[in-house]
Amino acid sequence: MRYGIVLFTSDRGISPAAAAQAAEEAGFATFYVPEHTHIPIRRDAPHPRTGDSSLPDDRYLRTLDPWVALASAVPVTSTIRLATAVALPVESDPITLAKTVATLDHLSGGRVTLGVGFGWNTDELADHGVPGKRRRTALREYLEAMRALWTEEEASYAGEFVEFGPSWAWPKPVQPKVPVVVGAGGTERTFRWIARHSDGWLTTPAEGDITGKVAQLREIWREEGREGEPEVIALGPRPVPEELAKIEEAGVTEVVFGLPDRSAGEVEAWLDRLAGKLGQLAGA
Repeated sequence: MRYGIVLFTSDRGISPAAAAQAAEEAGFATFYVPEHTHIPIRRDAPHPRTGDSSLPDDRYLRTLDPWVALASAVPVTSTIRLATAVALPVESDPITLAKTVATLDHLSGGRVTLGVGFGWNTDELADHGVPGKRRRTALREYLEAMRALWTEEEASYAGEFVEFGPSWAWPKPVQPKVPVVVGAGGTERTFRWIARHSDGWLTTPAEGDITGKVAQLREIWREEGREGEPEVIALGPRPVPEELAKIEEAGVTEVVFGLPDRSAGEVEAWLDRLAGKLGQLAGA
């Protein structure tokens, strides 16, 4: 089981480049950042954790662009994977986003993992022209269109939300297949979508005991004719030996810990302490 780090980026505290570099030096496998283009002040969509229009963290208002943030980490890292937790592809032009992701994968030597979400903030999606009730369809089309641009010499796509004729688009990603994981609540409907259109599940922080849900996902994975096992990335478990051993046995492939919103020196010290604790647990 791998260990990763997520930085809720903002215009204060440690920079993404410094955080990614420190995480790599501490031995972590993946560095994640989130995405919100903007937060409408008046909105009807409740936040999943608060249940109303209030936000649990003011960094939602201050989130850095994820692709610029990850690109800043490329020259100061060499092994850590660069990922989103989560990106909102339907808030971008799919052709442009395909180019951005492919360029990042090219420049990083094949280190990109695309964590995507359907988007809880339907008011935010609406400002980008995406109807909330059609966001799953829109995301499916975006992923299909981007994969065509990443893999085909002459790519084209025709759907409800994405359409373009035969086109050339380089660079292609270094990886034969850019891994895509979906961050969403663990329901049968979501697991069915994941098994049909992605490579795995990124849990939500409020998911609770996920062992039964991982088993359900793996069963649906087989029902949908997928080979192997899905990636399962657990966001937010405590570094407690019993908890980590339990979810690893259940099929979790990576655990992701959130960085505190503090200065560079404080974050680097926090990473060293966490890495030491995880190393002790592995040794035990």
